Amino acid sequence: MGSDWDIIGKEGLRFFGKMSASISHEIKNVLAIINENVGLLEDFTLMAEKGRPIDMERFKTVAGKIRSQVGRADGIVKNLNRFAHSADHFSGEIDLNESLGFVVALSERSAAMANVSFEHMETGRTVPLNTTPFFLQNLLWLCLHFAIEVANEDKKVHLLVEKMENGARIRFSNLRSTEKMPEDLFPSQKEKALLNALGAQISLDEAEGELILLLPDGLEQ
Repeated sequence: MGSDWDIIGKEGLRFFGKMSASISHEIKNVLAIINENVGLLEDFTLMAEKGRPIDMERFKTVAGKIRSQVGRADGIVKNLNRFAHSADHFSGEIDLNESLGFVVALSERSAAMANVSFEHMETGRTVPLNTTPFFLQNLLWLCLHFAIEVANEDKKVHLLVEKMENGARIRFSNLRSTEKMPEDLFPSQKEKALLNALGAQISLDEAEGELILLLPDGLEQ
């Protein structure tokens, strides 16, 4: 089991680093847009100083764009804060639908770069689960990135959380066949280590083009 924990530790640091880099990149993009629009406001100020009329509608539009980007930045920072605090406690109760939606949000940049979109088919029901939040987020992120790589021709990955008697399952569907892929491609050792830690299981249904993640409610002591 020691080797599993070594893998989990290394993968956890890699996951944390990649998420931090991705989130900081988003913040940088927001700041660039704000800076560009501040430049336009400065241009308006110079025009006013020279006695030239200002198009107030354009002025309001620019101010609105800045306000929108500030709101976007606030959301990004909240996600970063939530992600950082997910490692505070080894175990706890989460809503699996909410957690999946959160990791989908963290993965959107990677998905967009591959021209893939996620369709999270929420039922409106909470699916409570006692688990290790940070390990689960790491595993979900790895599953989503695998789904990005094997997304079907229409580049839409369907996600569905289903409550089960002693836990829950997540269906990642609308995937192309993985029949010709090496058996150790997925799950690889890093996914297997996280699966063992969470007491979870993964199965690939070639016929349905679906990956199924089974998660127990509670951790073995």
